Amino acid sequence: MKNLIEYKDYYAKIEYSSDDELFFGSIVGIGDSITFEGKSVEELKKAFQEAVDDYLDMCQKIGKEPQKYYKGSFNIRISPKIHRKADLIAKSRRISLNKFVEEAINDSIKTNK
Repeated sequence: MKNLIEYKDYYAKIEYSSDDELFFGSIVGIGDSITFEGKSVEELKKAFQEAVDDYLDMCQKIGKEPQKYYKGSFNIRISPKIHRKADLIAKSRRISLNKFVEEAINDSIKTNK
């Protein structure tokens, strides 16, 4: 996945500031806001790993669940035209619209690995 790094099953989105000549990132998929930075890729990765480790330690100390909870449902907004086409395809396959969307997302995830 582009511009993402992983450590201990946590992911961070990475960007670069040409003004500051600095890499910076933020951990995604958690309820808290955690950022880190580095002047090189190696320094950035080390700062990310330290941020994850510090976050996990802090969560353990305060008795907080560290991973953001994903309940498995979310709302999306699409054009009525796409909604209609998706529903027709789902019906033609004799599956629910939810199942059709789940399969489409799963196929996209497999393609982007």
